[in-house]
Amino acid sequence: MVCLVHYSDIENVFDAPERAARLAGRIRALSGPDAAVVATGDTTAPGVLSLVATGRQVLDFYEATDTVLDTFGNHEFDYGPDALRSLVADAPATFVSANVRDEDGDPFGRDEGVVPWTTLEVDGERVGVVGVTDPATDSLNPMAAELAFDDPVDAAREALAEMRAAHAEETEDLDHVVVLSHLGAGDDDLARELDVDAVLGGHVHSRRNEVVAETLLVRPGVNGEAVAEIDLDAEPPTVTLHEPEGAAPAPGLADALAERMAAADLDETVDVVDEPIERSGDVVHGGECRVGNFVADAFRWVHGADVGLSNAGGLRQGDPWAGDVTKADLISLIPFEEPVALASVTGAELGDVLREMAAPDVDFGEDDWWHGHVSNARVVWDDDAELILEATVGGEPIDADARYTVAVSEYLLHSEHEFPTLGERHRVDEAGIQYEVLAEYAREHGIDPAIEGRIEIRNRAAAADDD
Repeated sequence: MVCLVHYSDIENVFDAPERAARLAGRIRALSGPDAAVVATGDTTAPGVLSLVATGRQVLDFYEATDTVLDTFGNHEFDYGPDALRSLVADAPATFVSANVRDEDGDPFGRDEGVVPWTTLEVDGERVGVVGVTDPATDSLNPMAAELAFDDPVDAAREALAEMRAAHAEETEDLDHVVVLSHLGAGDDDLARELDVDAVLGGHVHSRRNEVVAETLLVRPGVNGEAVAEIDLDAEPPTVTLHEPEGAAPAPGLADALAERMAAADLDETVDVVDEPIERSGDVVHGGECRVGNFVADAFRWVHGADVGLSNAGGLRQGDPWAGDVTKADLISLIPFEEPVALASVTGAELGDVLREMAAPDVDFGEDDWWHGHVSNARVVWDDDAELILEATVGGEPIDADARYTVAVSEYLLHSEHEFPTLGERHRVDEAGIQYEVLAEYAREHGIDPAIEGRIEIRNRAAAADDD
């Protein structure tokens, strides 16, 4: 059996060293002479430990799991191209990337060992592999703004042709061909346009196991909640998802990660939480939630803004907050070195922004995701009609001709993928780094958010039943 063991978007798993060690242990248990371990991006960042180690904690993980290949996710660029080049050069895994270009327009990282395609020999068979990254990464991540990202389908097609031509010259047939992808929804295009056996994906944090155009599409989810085992010899290829719970921890990994974390000195308790505050994907993308209200309140507080707005995609998933909440916990929630920005918008624009929390016109994430959390505002959304029924600020209807200040993550001003109405033209001020703002707010006001009816979603169940 030719097997690929696949993980992706492990992100915050490093913030709990024992959990990372169990994940590595599960990967090791699935690996062997008939298997190769591969990853599909957002493996170096974000997270508390990632911020401390500028992503280099993944080197410990690669060693512990014998990972042979990875590709770039949007968060691999969190610390800039030079930091990533250094990591790539030191990594025991090879990065496969066909569509990322550097500041000069050349293929990114070639001097450090990045390749557009490669082949693996697994259990006596040859597996061809191509890697691609979301072409919107330069707008998703400001640290990648100087880079360029080619169309992934075209780039993958060219890399596949080059790979197949090289093997034809050597009279060596490829037994299997796969794409390592950090495209999310774009995996469907790869399946329909390319002749490959499987697309191993990431970027979107929900799990996936289905066949499109006779191509297996796989996503294992986020934060190491599952590992995918792909049997390429099956007709057609099949996948089994494995949980890390119950696996023997990879020896030495938890200690190595804990040592890196201890150097950061982030154990300060900013408040104590009596009732656990959940931060799972279902919670932050499900509508109003306590952790979203806390963040939106802190953003509004630091600027004295009319409205606080937090994008749900910026709230990283992890264990609930319970008991002592430390600065490390706050960084784990928003582990980005970006300030809280202040935007000035018209009432009409604010209405558009609030509509975009439901993302009816934005191809980002899953169809049923809710994308925002607010402070000092209320929104009633009809999911069936895709219509705002009520929108108020401070209890008053929004005046389309008035101006309002909105405190947001700086990310929303340079990305078109969640709240496209907002842009740099709206920026009027900025405050501190987001997690520092959360810490200051928690010290002064505590952490005790409540559900207050800020967001009401109507007819969502009815629409889901119709599907």
